[in-house]
Amino acid sequence: MRVNKEVSALKGSVQVIVGAQWGDEGKGRVVDYLGENVDVFARYQGGANAGHTVIVENKKYVFHLLPSGMLYPSRICVIGNGVVIDPEQLIAEFDLLQQQGMDRARLVISEAAHVVMPYHKLLDVAEEEFRGNSKKIGTTGRGIGPCYVDKYNRMGIRMSDLLDPDILREKLTVNLDLKNLELAKVFNKGPVAFDEIFNTALEWGKMLEPYISDVSALMYEQLSAGKSVLLEGAQGTLLDVDHGTYPFVTSSNPISGGSTIGLGISPTCITDVAGVVKAYCTRVGAGPFPTEDSGETGDYLRERGGEYGATTGRPRRCGWLDLVALNYSVRINGLSMLALTKLDILTGLDEIKVCTGYEIDGKTTDLFSSNIKVLEKVKPSYKVLKGWQENISSCRSFEDLPSAAKNYVEFIEEYSGVKAGLIGVGPGRKETIIRE
Repeated sequence: MRVNKEVSALKGSVQVIVGAQWGDEGKGRVVDYLGENVDVFARYQGGANAGHTVIVENKKYVFHLLPSGMLYPSRICVIGNGVVIDPEQLIAEFDLLQQQGMDRARLVISEAAHVVMPYHKLLDVAEEEFRGNSKKIGTTGRGIGPCYVDKYNRMGIRMSDLLDPDILREKLTVNLDLKNLELAKVFNKGPVAFDEIFNTALEWGKMLEPYISDVSALMYEQLSAGKSVLLEGAQGTLLDVDHGTYPFVTSSNPISGGSTIGLGISPTCITDVAGVVKAYCTRVGAGPFPTEDSGETGDYLRERGGEYGATTGRPRRCGWLDLVALNYSVRINGLSMLALTKLDILTGLDEIKVCTGYEIDGKTTDLFSSNIKVLEKVKPSYKVLKGWQENISSCRSFEDLPSAAKNYVEFIEEYSGVKAGLIGVGPGRKETIIRE
């Protein structure tokens, strides 16, 4: 067998952080905590439809496009080609960090990343209205889906195009001819003016030009130098466009396999994959949710956990931890570690339910299906565990936890076959338990 010695000689390490549920698992705080010894932070998919919240010294930072590592000095923060970028949102986010004196990292944006244009947002909202209430996907209206459609339809506008007026004019002319026809004939909406968008896009290009570069080459350079790299996904495994609950999914691949495509690195570079798991389950928008609790417990989790979208402010649907779905994520992503977040939110419950199987048409299974017709018929089978009343936010070792909390964590580990190497016991950076 012939081996490419150049690739096999890469000395750096690559850890992928993925959401193991329906998003909102707390990936931002996990990336922030693990980032102390990381050289390069990289976002590999999604767009401004996701929000990562990081709390440092009681101050909250919400990142929609910027990698969570922006708060660390002298690091490199990368936005990969798999991300669709809303320049207006990105510039506003970066400006806010600068005003706070927190723009500490070096930002690099892939020249191949696609641009969310104003007409993408118009189409996103119009298409959702067209579906009607009964068939809505639950989109944020940020233009993410239509932008990915243009990417795969080979008519998208990329970051590099913002730097070349001739190419931008050519591409924008073709796009607006088609988009305005669609807006008028299908959705009965007014046209989008060429000059306004063209001039705005050129201004975006001037402002972002210092950051636009060849990300794949940069990643290879850093790995060759033995640097540690942390790859950060948005949304979660169960929202993956291929492996999630289609069509109630996002428009990209949040799973670990999507990370190499979204940054232009080899799969053989990945050292390990950490799955971020909330101690209970939440979901935003429409779609099946087998363990949803629409009663008092769901309300308790929502209010105590602050379960409202970082991007939209929408209340999240809440329910019990689903280990059937978690095992699916373990398999799809090849998880080598769990990062269990928001364990403290379960404090105060006398009993805690955990889904360990599904009953469908009188038959029991422990296999998760992304087929929504199947999931809509699922009746979860629960294991009831004892709760705890103690405040665990000051715990800094696994042994400090109440016995019931330790039993809960160990039950998850035993069922999933993956150890919880990080346990969140509060929202702050320091309110974390790390296990060897």
